[in-house]
Amino acid sequence: MLNGPIPPHVDPRKLADRGVTLRGELPVSSLPRLCEQLTSSEGTVKAAFEFFRNEQRLVVIRGELDTEVQMVCQRCLEPAGFPIHGEYEYAVLWEGQSADALPKGYDALEVGEEPLDLIGLLEDELILALPIIPTHEPGICHHPAGFEAPEAPEESADEEKRANPFSVLAQLKRDPNV
Repeated sequence: MLNGPIPPHVDPRKLADRGVTLRGELPVSSLPRLCEQLTSSEGTVKAAFEFFRNEQRLVVIRGELDTEVQMVCQRCLEPAGFPIHGEYEYAVLWEGQSADALPKGYDALEVGEEPLDLIGLLEDELILALPIIPTHEPGICHHPAGFEAPEAPEESADEEKRANPFSVLAQLKRDPNV
């Protein structure tokens, strides 16, 4: 097991042959595509990648990510913290190789002759794990001043009930002579 900074590029086949596990932390600020979605680029991502070969001799990468990110709550428009955790298993395939024969539970990851962009893979998984509509837990936040939801108007007893336009059809349905 190697602790320290996550290397940006790796050869997953060589690491799997040696049974290597990489663990480390990465600053959120070093992930520009992720930071576009956030209100703050502070914090770190804890990541672990285990490289091994399974029973079918496939190269497998098991990844685990943990962090907390700051996004704008879509209810109150204030920053909110969201914990992000993800566990992933990839079967490494050569470019162009079919993923049809992969065992269930694996995501296909095509890798050619060039090294795998491990930081890019980590960033992709973090982006996919972000909440679609970030909001605080119910009851924690309120609408911003001036943007409260309108209250439903109360019905007065004086208002006449409108006739249902389909009441004629209901009468026809009840009449046995029709």
